[in-house]
Amino acid sequence: MRAFLDENFLLRTPTAINLFQAVKDLPIVDYHCHLIPQQIAENKRFANITEIWLGGDHYKWRLMRANGVEERFITGDAPDFEKFQKWCETIEICIGSPLYHWTHLELKRYFDYHGLLSGATAKEAWDHCNAVLAREDFCVWDIFKKFHVETLCTTDDPADTLEYHKQISAGSGTDCKVLPTFRPGVVLEPGNPGFIPYLDRLSKVSGASIGSFAALAEALCGRVEYFHSLGGRLSDHALDGFVFRCATADELEAIFKKAVAQESICQTESAQFKTELLLALGRKYAEMGWSMQLHFSALRNNNSRMFKVLGADTGFDSVSDEMVTTQLSAFLDALDQDNLLPKTILYSLNANANDALATMMGNFQGGGIKGKIQLGSAWWFNDTKSGMEAQMTTVANQGLLAHFVGMLTDSRSFLSYTRHEYFRRILCNLIGDWVENGEFPADMERLTNIVKNISYYNAANYFGF
Repeated sequence: MRAFLDENFLLRTPTAINLFQAVKDLPIVDYHCHLIPQQIAENKRFANITEIWLGGDHYKWRLMRANGVEERFITGDAPDFEKFQKWCETIEICIGSPLYHWTHLELKRYFDYHGLLSGATAKEAWDHCNAVLAREDFCVWDIFKKFHVETLCTTDDPADTLEYHKQISAGSGTDCKVLPTFRPGVVLEPGNPGFIPYLDRLSKVSGASIGSFAALAEALCGRVEYFHSLGGRLSDHALDGFVFRCATADELEAIFKKAVAQESICQTESAQFKTELLLALGRKYAEMGWSMQLHFSALRNNNSRMFKVLGADTGFDSVSDEMVTTQLSAFLDALDQDNLLPKTILYSLNANANDALATMMGNFQGGGIKGKIQLGSAWWFNDTKSGMEAQMTTVANQGLLAHFVGMLTDSRSFLSYTRHEYFRRILCNLIGDWVENGEFPADMERLTNIVKNISYYNAANYFGF
């Protein structure tokens, strides 16, 4: 029996072990995360392990709720140590969960704590980790340095001033390149109550009068250029479902006027508005050489009672079984008809859609770009050992795994960089199994290049940071 989390954790074969040695110390390109730019700019120091580890982490919150923990120990006003104690009591029984692996990898790599977390060891771990957090060399920039984070991309609204990105790029003291990602939200929903206030905000930051659909599209494209000037090279769209319904210029202006007048917007009109705004942005991304990320099949805020209490992004979301491929195909084709389809990464929260999306990718590859259309890294609820293996196996079955841009954290936590190690171990083990099973030649030079590219070089080259 092997020891838990030993040197060859998740690596079953000699080939896998050798391949992992080639990638374990490569830099990290974290091209999609939800870290807060202000905390990076100010080189935040965290008060204790609860603040840095449990604050905002709905993965942990969901498990604690499943363990019967009262909400006051999760998002409520309980003392920080008591929250940590409840997490320790939960994690000790999480057999088969990726969080058990992530938790103990983070304890080892960040805090040099080699014990097993449990209710009984909570105080010991609390004291040990807090002592590490109190050291002078444990701020945000030190974390980036320790884990060789070369580039990270935050998630930013088009109306953001990006003042903290300016501060970071002006010389904040970190060698990590911190870049903005363009993420439109409420502006795509003309029936949303926040639409009109958002127009005012966008107008102020862009310096443009937004009195029409055409002016709105122009203002957003102007913000793309602004993000580009600060190093931005990606967009991100959390679309949940996916709709495609074209509209004429006159129809769009009529919908815009109804939205400004706060008149009711029907489902068809909303779909037309979103479609045409996304098409306008897609063309702009292609013009600027950007990559477009599309996330869908999330069913959000299912618990209306808790939504009223805590709001969004608090652990009450799930996988949608709505299929999006027909509408998505029409959208990609509309951009491709004018040769204005940007590099695109498709993420579905519904893993059952992997094959459909992987075959969809093959329809729009080419243009002199390796892996122009990507099946995104196993996302959110799929961010597990089996989920990663399934996603990479699908890419290998239907495309070229060698061009996959690899792992991202998609996290609000500065303690998530061990997920890149986790991914690299799973990648090397998967390929090692294929080789040792006689499914691919044991050409170590070629294999090493493949895993290095997937772990680091593909992302570094694809995005053009």
